Amino acid sequence: MKHQPYIFAVSAVSGGGKTTMTNRLSELMKNSKALYFDDYEFEGEPEDICKWVEDGSDSNQWNLLPLIRDIQSLMNEPELDYIILDYPFAYSHNEMSNYINLSIFVDTPLDIAMARRILRDYTEHNIEEIKNDMMNYINSGRLAYLGMLQTTKPNSDIIIDGTLGLEESVKRIIKSVEERRAF
Repeated sequence: MKHQPYIFAVSAVSGGGKTTMTNRLSELMKNSKALYFDDYEFEGEPEDICKWVEDGSDSNQWNLLPLIRDIQSLMNEPELDYIILDYPFAYSHNEMSNYINLSIFVDTPLDIAMARRILRDYTEHNIEEIKNDMMNYINSGRLAYLGMLQTTKPNSDIIIDGTLGLEESVKRIIKSVEERRAF
């Protein structure tokens, strides 16, 4: 039987910690490669995420072919044991679900996620830009966050408490991956 890497996805709302955890997992897990959803441009992706959420947030509307091609290419790497996906949809995208062995959702309270986003995205912006973003969040953006809690979270195998520290979260993820991979 041909060796194939074990593929797992880490999902969370924006500011939920998925990229930080994916980076750390990639450092700690030998023979791993991380792919980041935000590094891709997808043809036909929704221009207005809030409208997409209001319309039901069907992840199958996304043409994920560039990401899928990279996964397929990495699956042929004989030395690769893990592919870690920083990826928002868990198993809900029909094509992608065929590749994912395990889906992990980092359940970060929305206030913590928002604080992290502000610290990450607005370190060198003026207060008016922060106010505009907060108004957008109140008026429509929050629905996107809640939508993810209603779609991605229940569609995940493992839920990690987003209030845990980075090292504890990563330790739990690695333990879960190793236990699942053993079967």
